[in-house]
Amino acid sequence: MKPGNELLFLALGGSGEIGMNVNLYGCDGKWLMVDLGITFADPHYPGIDVILPDLAFIEERSKDLAGIVLTHGHEDHIGAIPYLAADLGVPLYASPFTAGLIAGKLEEEGLLDAVDLRIVDFGGSVDVGPFGVRFVPLAHSIPEANALLIDTPYGRVFHTGDWKLDAAPQIGRPSTDEELKAIGDQGVLAMICDSTNVFNAEPSGSEATVRGGLEDVVSAAKNRVVVTTFASNAARLHTLGRVARVTNRKVCIAGRSLERILKVAQATGYLQDFPETVDFDTAMGLPRRDVMIIATGGQGEDRAALARIAFDSHKIKLEKGDTVVFSSKQIPGNELAIGRIMNAFARADIITVTERQAHVHVSGHPARPELAAMYHWIRPEHLIPVHGEARHLHEHYRFALEQGVPNSFVQENGDVVRLAPGPVTKIGDERVGRLILDGDVILPADGATMSQRRKLAANGVISVAVALRGELPVGDVQLALEGVPVEEDREAFLAEACEAAAEAARGGGDPEKQKEAIRLAVRRCATEWTGKKPVVDVLVVRV
Repeated sequence: MKPGNELLFLALGGSGEIGMNVNLYGCDGKWLMVDLGITFADPHYPGIDVILPDLAFIEERSKDLAGIVLTHGHEDHIGAIPYLAADLGVPLYASPFTAGLIAGKLEEEGLLDAVDLRIVDFGGSVDVGPFGVRFVPLAHSIPEANALLIDTPYGRVFHTGDWKLDAAPQIGRPSTDEELKAIGDQGVLAMICDSTNVFNAEPSGSEATVRGGLEDVVSAAKNRVVVTTFASNAARLHTLGRVARVTNRKVCIAGRSLERILKVAQATGYLQDFPETVDFDTAMGLPRRDVMIIATGGQGEDRAALARIAFDSHKIKLEKGDTVVFSSKQIPGNELAIGRIMNAFARADIITVTERQAHVHVSGHPARPELAAMYHWIRPEHLIPVHGEARHLHEHYRFALEQGVPNSFVQENGDVVRLAPGPVTKIGDERVGRLILDGDVILPADGATMSQRRKLAANGVISVAVALRGELPVGDVQLALEGVPVEEDREAFLAEACEAAAEAARGGGDPEKQKEAIRLAVRRCATEWTGKKPVVDVLVVRV
C-alpha cells in the first residue's frame, strides 16, 4: 500500500471509538500522520491504565512517512508520542503550547533529543512532503486547538480536529466566520470532522457562561471547596482563577497534570493573571471558607487527587459541609468509577455539585447547530465523520446529508479510503489494533499476557509442587491458591486436590505428560468444587 497519484485517507485510531486518534493521509508515495493519541483502559484490561494505537501499518512504511502534525494537546491526540514517535523517526509539527506539552512528556521519558519537534507559529503553515499544511485556529477547551487545511495536488482537506463555536472564548482567538468562509470559497474537497456531540440538538455553549454558574456555587459554599475538571482545560482554569478572586478564595492545585498545564500555559503566554497558588499545608491552615482546591480526577481515576481526597489518603482533607464541584462531563464508561467517589463523599456528608445541578460545565465539541454552521462556511464536497463510535459516525453521516453536504462517507479504523480522483471509495482494509502500556513494557492488547491476566482475574490461580523420585511421588504434595472461591472449604479442598495431584503423578510416563496430567487433575478437582477453571501452575522437583 503505497499511495500513487491519488489522495488516500486511513484512520489507525479514533474512527469507531472516542479517543486514540491517529489519521493518515497519503499521496504521491508519501504519508502524513495527523495526531498520535492514547485512550484509557477499562476493566477489560486489568492492571492497565493506558492503551496505545498499533502503528504496524505505518511502521512498516516509515520511509514513506513525511511527518506528524498535531492538532492540539489533549491526551487522545498527543499521548502516544513518548512511546511511539521516536521509532517512526520523522519530524513532529505543533503550535507553541502543544509543543510545550509534548516537550514535557519527552523530557520525562528522556527522549527530548531523540524526537525532532518543530514549532509552527499559531495560525502558521508548513510543507510536509507533498502536503501543504495550514494551522486554522478553532475554539476548544485547550489553548491552540487547530483545524488543519491540507493542500494536496488532488484537492484540499479541512481536518477539523476537536472544536466548537464559542462567541466569547476565554483563551486564544479562534478563526472568524469570515475567515472560515474564505477557506470554503477556495474550494474544499473533503472535511474530516469531529462527531462527538452529533446527537446534541443544543449548541455546546460558551465558556464565558460557565463563570456565572461557578461563581454562584462557590459563593454559596459555606466551607472548603474542591473543583475538579479536565487537567487540560486551560480555559476552565482561567475561569476558576477569576471565580477565586471574586469569591476571595486562595487557590491550591492538586494534581501533577494540572501543574504541568498551568506551567506550560504561562510559559507560552496564557493564564498570566492566574492567582498565585498555595501549597497543601497552607491550604489546610486557612479558614475553610477562604480556600478553593482545583483537583484532577473528575473521571474517577484511582490514583488521581480527587479519589485520594475522597478516600482520605491525600494531604487535602474534607469534612462534613464541604463542597465538591464536578466541572466536567462524565465520559461514557466512567460512570461507575465516578459514582464510587461521589458515594464516598456522600457518606461523609460532603456536598457534590455536577452539571445536572448547576451550570458548571460546557462541552468542547460541536453539537448539531455548530456542525451545520461549519458545513455552511466550508462547503465541502464530501464529509468524512471521525472522532466517534459507530453510532456517532453514522448519525453524523445522515445529518451532513440532511444539511445539504453533497456527499458523506462512513469509514472506521483500518478502512483505506480514496478521496480523489473520482468518487470517494473504500479501496482496502489494513490491520489495526491496540497496544497496552503495562508498567514500562508495551505489549499487544490481545496477546498472551493480557489473556492470562484475564484468566487469573476471572478464575484465580493454583500452584502445585510435587517431588518425584524416579517416576513416583515422595513426600507431600504442596499446593497454594489465590482467588479460588473455596473460602470455608479451603482445607477440605486442599486435601482432595493434593490427593488428585499425587494420584496423577503416580501414573509416571513421559515427564511432560506427567506434568500435564497433574495440572489437569488439579484443575478438574477445582472445577468440581467451584465451577471455575483456575490457572494451574505445576512445579516438579526430581530428587
